Amino acid sequence: MKFFVDTADVKDIRELNDLGLLDGVTTNPSLILKSGGSIAEVTKEICSIVQGPVSAEVVAVEYKEMMREADFLSKIADNVCIKLPLTLDGLKACKDLTSSGRLVNVTLCFSANQALLAAKAGASFISPFIGRVDDIGLDGMELIQEIRQIYDNYDFNTEILAASIRTVNHVKQAALIGADVVTAPPATLKALVKHPLTDKGLETFLADWEKTGQKIG
Repeated sequence: MKFFVDTADVKDIRELNDLGLLDGVTTNPSLILKSGGSIAEVTKEICSIVQGPVSAEVVAVEYKEMMREADFLSKIADNVCIKLPLTLDGLKACKDLTSSGRLVNVTLCFSANQALLAAKAGASFISPFIGRVDDIGLDGMELIQEIRQIYDNYDFNTEILAASIRTVNHVKQAALIGADVVTAPPATLKALVKHPLTDKGLETFLADWEKTGQKIG
């Protein structure tokens, strides 16, 4: 499974990238607002930190304007992945952009039928929103499972990018189902390493080592 971080905070991105476990970044208009910078400046800096795809989202809702914004964003860096909404105009733009060799992340997916359309349009990534599906009383993981089955049925190349991750358990469940990618906030990714028995075991080992009076090297 690939790990993307869902943030536009350059400090957090640098920290996670330095671990050697980060495969990409996803941003959106809300995260750009939170960063306090312009989309061009922030995206350019992020792209200089990570080698993998950096999703930058258009805000246009009509095809022609989407294509204009996509052209602008694509010129920021070679690893920019254009993020488009799952609408008819978004799917049309997706088809044209991927046909020209650009990476596209189709976002705001809430049904298997929508994911099927995105794959037909050649999307590089489909972003089903697990947490938001859970919020309305449905099962976000069931959605991931349905998309996985459909994509496997027809050998679609579109990668399932599990989004709207709220907990470390979401990450585990998405991995068990077979999502290709998970994008999560920095705190959630860092929390994956945590376990009370790990902390307790390390504490015991260090205390016993102290008693030996030895040093390594």
